[in-house]
Amino acid sequence: MTISSSLNAGVAGLAANANRLASISDNIANSSTYGYKRVETDFHSMVIASSGGSYSAGGVRSTTQRLIDERGPLVSTSNATDLAVRGRGLLPVASAAEVKAGNGAAQMLLTTTGSFRTDANGYLTTESGLVLLGWPALPDGSIPSYPRDTSDGLKPVQINVNQFSGEPTTKLSLGVNLPATETDATASGDTQELSIEYFDNLGTSESINISFQPIIPATGSSNQWTMVLRDSASGSAVIGEYTLTFDDSRASGGTMASVATVSGGAYDPLTGSMIVSVDGGPMEINIGNIGESDGITQLSDSFAPVSISKDGSPVGNMTSVEVDPNGFVHAFFDTGITRTIYQVPLVDLPNPNGMVALDRQTYLPSPESGTYFLWDAGEGPTGDIVSYAREESTTDVANELTDMIQTQRAYSSNAKVIQTVDEMLQETTNIKR
Repeated sequence: MTISSSLNAGVAGLAANANRLASISDNIANSSTYGYKRVETDFHSMVIASSGGSYSAGGVRSTTQRLIDERGPLVSTSNATDLAVRGRGLLPVASAAEVKAGNGAAQMLLTTTGSFRTDANGYLTTESGLVLLGWPALPDGSIPSYPRDTSDGLKPVQINVNQFSGEPTTKLSLGVNLPATETDATASGDTQELSIEYFDNLGTSESINISFQPIIPATGSSNQWTMVLRDSASGSAVIGEYTLTFDDSRASGGTMASVATVSGGAYDPLTGSMIVSVDGGPMEINIGNIGESDGITQLSDSFAPVSISKDGSPVGNMTSVEVDPNGFVHAFFDTGITRTIYQVPLVDLPNPNGMVALDRQTYLPSPESGTYFLWDAGEGPTGDIVSYAREESTTDVANELTDMIQTQRAYSSNAKVIQTVDEMLQETTNIKR
């Protein structure tokens, strides 16, 4: 029985070391595979003999574990949608075949890196057939509230490279100097005209035409102007009329002293602006605060638009897409605007090593890994997302080759045990002769 147990222990040793060699060969074969997580083989002794009496060898068992929580070094690339996770967390992806089949929501898989590029349908896809998943943004670029303990809200990130986009103008700021000499009793009273372009809800160029009419007094200087705003999109209809009075004191000369509303939205002295209604909706026009020189002023004898700023943009073509460290996918247009179109979360689990390993460096949550949660990248326990980067394999070839030498020696030693047992059995057989 003791000799037989020695034979069995030797056979178990051969099998365990063969298993370790398989994991080593897999690690070395994937030493250049981006995102590969090495496999580690552990040995566990089997104890069968009870205390006292003859000893029965139990042998050895081997178990393997993929170390998914280990992170490889990041390397830079030239592709904006090459993504890698720096720190804890995994990227949600799906099989491109499932996405194209369109049979309901594709199953969420997890990975730590990927080289994503748009395919024929605009999906951000890797060469191995993985599609990046994210939460779609609303038309205004905000991300709705999605459930964080399920993948139901995730959609394949699809980029329409032929997409047009424009933003309507909703705010406009005026920095204009009016000639103080035009409000004198001897002035000619010429009206000063100013036309400012804005963009409507369809990206069409329109204009607000502003006229400044000085109020001429019988004697002295009135320091007053009538400002009239007209909207070209409304057939040049008047959308606001205001009486501007300027200060002529030594301390605050040239700044606005008061604004009286004749028609249109009321002037708000706290914000220095009024809200008027153009053809496409409300627009906030800032003319400056009372007593300050940041808006409309009245100085000297020249009319000068000093600074005019506004938001909005005309219709433009999408030129590129990038993912920021917080997972927001931004589309850039040739008009200079940027729009958020998706948010890619990072998925975290209590035991990442308990996930089921699949092809293409992807993993599937399991009961052993625990329930997952979708975090905003850079928040909670998760790290951030690095674009223009890939994660290299966690395999250390030098260590693997060292382990290979140890495994080879252990395998040879177990083979020697089997050979020795065979010789002992042969001696036992020879006793009968």
